[in-house]
Amino acid sequence: MIQTVLKRDGRQVGYNEEKIKAAIRKAMIAAEVNDDEALIQRIADRIGMRGKSQMTVEAIQDMVENELMKSPYKQVARTYIKYRHSRNVARKAGTANVFKEIINAKNNDITRENANMNADTPAGMMMKFASETTKPFVDDYLLSEEVREAVADNVLHIHDKDYYPTKSLTCVQHPLNKVLENGFVAGHGESRPAKRIETASVIACISMETAQNEMHGGQAIPAFDFYLAPFVRKSYIEEVKNVAALTGSDLSSLYDAEIDDFIEKPLDFLTGEQRAKQHAINRTVSRVHQAMEAFIHNMNTIHSRGGNQVVFSSINYGTDTSAEGRCIIRELLRSTYEGVGNGSTAIFPIQIWKKKRGVSYLPGDRNYDLYQYACKVTARRFFPNFVNLDATFNQHELWRADDPERYNYEIATMGCRTRVFENRFGPKTSIGRGNISFSTINIVRLAIECMGVKNKEDRENLFFAKLDKALEVTAKQLHERFQFQKTAMVKQFPLLMAQLWNGAAELKPNDTIESVINQGTLGIGFIGLAECLIALVGKHHGESEEAQKLGLKIVTYMRDRALSFSEQYQHNYSILATPAEGLSGKFTKRDRKDFGEIPGVTDKAYYTNSNHVPVYYKCSPKHKAEVEAPYHDLTRGGHIFYVEIDGDATHNPEAIANVVDLMDKYNIGYCSVNHNRNRCMDCGYEDATEDLKECPHCHSTRIDKLQRITGYLVGTTDRWNSGKLAELNDRVVHK
Repeated sequence: MIQTVLKRDGRQVGYNEEKIKAAIRKAMIAAEVNDDEALIQRIADRIGMRGKSQMTVEAIQDMVENELMKSPYKQVARTYIKYRHSRNVARKAGTANVFKEIINAKNNDITRENANMNADTPAGMMMKFASETTKPFVDDYLLSEEVREAVADNVLHIHDKDYYPTKSLTCVQHPLNKVLENGFVAGHGESRPAKRIETASVIACISMETAQNEMHGGQAIPAFDFYLAPFVRKSYIEEVKNVAALTGSDLSSLYDAEIDDFIEKPLDFLTGEQRAKQHAINRTVSRVHQAMEAFIHNMNTIHSRGGNQVVFSSINYGTDTSAEGRCIIRELLRSTYEGVGNGSTAIFPIQIWKKKRGVSYLPGDRNYDLYQYACKVTARRFFPNFVNLDATFNQHELWRADDPERYNYEIATMGCRTRVFENRFGPKTSIGRGNISFSTINIVRLAIECMGVKNKEDRENLFFAKLDKALEVTAKQLHERFQFQKTAMVKQFPLLMAQLWNGAAELKPNDTIESVINQGTLGIGFIGLAECLIALVGKHHGESEEAQKLGLKIVTYMRDRALSFSEQYQHNYSILATPAEGLSGKFTKRDRKDFGEIPGVTDKAYYTNSNHVPVYYKCSPKHKAEVEAPYHDLTRGGHIFYVEIDGDATHNPEAIANVVDLMDKYNIGYCSVNHNRNRCMDCGYEDATEDLKECPHCHSTRIDKLQRITGYLVGTTDRWNSGKLAELNDRVVHK
């Protein structure tokens, strides 16, 4: 006797014979047979009594077919079989249509979900085929019913859902010193420890490329200058030995010679050991420059993820005050300023300057000159961005200026904005850790559902009740995904779990990763605070003190709930100011369909990223900083503040420094600067001419406007989805 039915999505439900009877009636009507209720009931009774205690939908349908074939109504059986087939085709039609669009290289929001992936190439098409078929599997078999409903209701978005079955983690900050000192195994080959700067530069690239194929998010190096500095001295000693070999002299006393700075200088009027020393310095600087050029070039050309996408890479630097560290910083900045190829702006790695009072920010700081240079480079090349080590929430109680390994206590960030620092299950550090997974709540929809409540207090109370439920579901979903991820074995991540993730070196290949991954973070993201506030109080937080007060109340509540979830589930939960890209228009499109076009809320093709003031809102950089700054302390899973500046920034590095000053003044954690930059798609020529139509170099009319899509650059807006393109067109200058 049938008691439960196993549905196609994996759910178990109670057996209901009325569904069988309804299906037979439909087949009879379609076959133009008079309704035979007695027969219908007899078939339903036989199936119910003869079936096993639990049966699948398909097995029950097979029994219905057999019973109809035994009946006098063979045509009804044939109609029922055709109906089953049509339903199977309908279920597959959605995937088939998506596949056709991918095959035909159509430019739409599916093929343009990730702007740094070319979905038109064979490798890109294969990735999209895999992605679009994997997501339904996740929905049907890996999500609990409550979570699945939240996704279906457009309240929750699970990022990188196509990677869910792989058990991969999102991102990691590479402890590159371990890799450089010990070497590593990657695929079928292995790397020896580095001995010179050129090798160290290449291994840094390979480390990020290899890890990218083991993860679904980005790769970062948290202390690029500190990690590569030792190889500057090693290369210098190598050059001293070369001079000694040529001259037949014993120059070993120069190996550990004090060097204030690695600066190229003419050899005129120098003799003896002084001449040999300067020659070795000059050669070393040249080698470091070439190594930095190679590093940037490789990070923009070496592909990962099936040969389709360059590594989503970031590097943090700026606080190594040694001569060797300063050499790395200087030549990296110089190579970035010069550009790649025929002088175009490098998209990767995302570079992040560590701004620290007493080290790399103020006049008189050892690295102040390099900070000034960084501002100059940003004015031309968009990078570096700036992370504020002086922000109250970015400071570490163990940091000391005289500690040669102080980088262990310095915040480092991913270029997109992901932040990892606090840790309930190990040392407080960014190094050797990353985000495990994150999901985003559509707080705009929650607010829209409350708009019909006239009383403001009741409306807000209803919103917070809905928000609380959404937070509960999101925390549960992240915990469930963690429970799935933790069952992965070490051997599935040969580099990540051998050299990179904290504590993993002690594990064996067949061990699970459960004991170490909890040092990562689970991110609860949100999108559309501006539209949410407009729905609740009529204005966004950039234009209303009332809205700002409510906005801070909302995000503070989310932060507090994240802390309680950390206790409840024993994870590192954090609130993330979501860097929406593919998501930017997804939520909006569905909400507009369900609720219509609501002025200021659903009347655009996108929702505003996280807690930002809307891109269309005209205000000064100072006002934008005052409004957005308080959210950075609340969103410790990641955040960014950006400013759009006018005109050609190339000759105005002071404008960049002014934005960094806002960071310092308003306790902002991370920032970037956007400005006008045109790029010829044929020859790579770049300039800042407004509305450039024709390249003055090759006369091509294929001109693209280089822009950030979230925290990172994209070489062509041809790969942007419709939501992000609409947002780009709405952006205004802050002045």
